[in-house]
Amino acid sequence: MTTQDVSNALNLIPYGFYAVTSRDGDDRNVMVLNWLTQVSFEPQHLVIGLQNDSYTMGLVEKSRKFAVNLFRKEDANVIKAFTKSRAKNPEKFDSANYTDGPVTGVPVLDEAAAYLECEVIEMYDTGAGHSAVIARVVGGEVRKEGEAADTLTLPDLGWSYAG
Repeated sequence: MTTQDVSNALNLIPYGFYAVTSRDGDDRNVMVLNWLTQVSFEPQHLVIGLQNDSYTMGLVEKSRKFAVNLFRKEDANVIKAFTKSRAKNPEKFDSANYTDGPVTGVPVLDEAAAYLECEVIEMYDTGAGHSAVIARVVGGEVRKEGEAADTLTLPDLGWSYAG
């Protein structure tokens, strides 16, 4: 098996496409993310993969909180506005419509179909430029009813971030 074979297999995983919001004091940010999965039922934990040098990583390290905003396929244009890094688009959060989450105070995007507020339990540096951030889900809400199949994924956009 070659490295390309492994990359081809990884590209078959249908990653979701989410917006992660973070906050430390008055400093707020939003970024797109696709490395997310639930890792336990009771208590409910999830893990996200964050790039170590991302602006969001710095906010999450300080505050130990973040929110995952899930979107429906028909709302893809809303989340696409957040695809550039904070370094390339420092004002990207200025266009976000949000309210502060009722449990963590982290911004929750108004257009999101659902959201999960999270508190960090552990951050594990993978040694490959990203960290696995394990968090307890402490709040959330479904705002637009639907099925998992209605949730926006990278394949829906014709994009891939794997391999």
